[in-house]
Amino acid sequence: MSERQEVLQVLHAEPFADKAPAQVYASLLDKDIYLCSTRTMYRVLDAAGEVRERRDQLQRPNYKKPELLATASNQVWSWDISKLLGPAKWTYFYLYVILDIFSRYVVGWTVAEGESATLAKRLIADSCEKQNIMPGQLLLHADRGPAMKAKPVVFLLADLGVTRSHSRPHVSDDNPYSEAHFKTLKYRPDFPERFGCLEDAVAFCRSFFTWYNTEHRHSGIGLLTPETVHYGRAERVIAARQQTLNAAYAAHPERFVRRPPQPPILPEAAWINPPSGTNTHEDAAGSTRGAWDGPRVYPVCNTYEPSVDSEVGREPVSGSITDAASH
Repeated sequence: MSERQEVLQVLHAEPFADKAPAQVYASLLDKDIYLCSTRTMYRVLDAAGEVRERRDQLQRPNYKKPELLATASNQVWSWDISKLLGPAKWTYFYLYVILDIFSRYVVGWTVAEGESATLAKRLIADSCEKQNIMPGQLLLHADRGPAMKAKPVVFLLADLGVTRSHSRPHVSDDNPYSEAHFKTLKYRPDFPERFGCLEDAVAFCRSFFTWYNTEHRHSGIGLLTPETVHYGRAERVIAARQQTLNAAYAAHPERFVRRPPQPPILPEAAWINPPSGTNTHEDAAGSTRGAWDGPRVYPVCNTYEPSVDSEVGREPVSGSITDAASH
């Protein structure tokens, strides 16, 4: 038997069959045996076509990339929970936010002292009720946090006829709208370093969400407010802006060198991981627009009002920033 065959036979032996060459080398040395160097073991294995992972490996499931498309409000919602620093180190308040990805409108939010599947369930149910979500209309997307995958939430979504979707594990890009929204919240100039109590957090969030929904001109939706887009007033506002720009052009056409001015355009679609069939281009105003060639997606969602949560231990406070006049 040649030396190479002897080395290969040792590597195939039961104690070493699933060990890396470095492990085999060290084990043999401890038994006062030297066959060859680790590099030589690799050369012998390579000649036999056996250079691969020799240890038993856990097979992870192949998670499918979520591809979600919304061409109107109340088709796809995204929700997440973010921590707010409390008055002392290691203390937190938990902010739950449900966001419509097409309009960027916050349809429901609440602040509590802990993560709770029961609280999440009520928030989703009440949000769907306030938005008049019908079975089969909505898709609700979230990451894979405990509250998002809890049985009470799963059963509620099934009862409401809401399709659920989850991000892939350890992939932050699968929930971009919620992540971007929390950044908008936490980069506000008046966002405090810490909140003194739950009531302080609630007061700040109530002011923020009112501003965000009704005053914030969002760059992702043609510098319109989320409320304007969510309740179908976007075309009227854009037309009024165009009239203003037309008057400015008529008065001073020399100020507009290339073309008559146009207001930013509302994108035709919003998506998480563009589904096959979407085309994007940049229009004259510089806004990214999408054209969808396939079937439209209709998801379902809910909204929430304050109520006692037994898992949290005290009454959480939430809000659904809706204006009766806007419906």
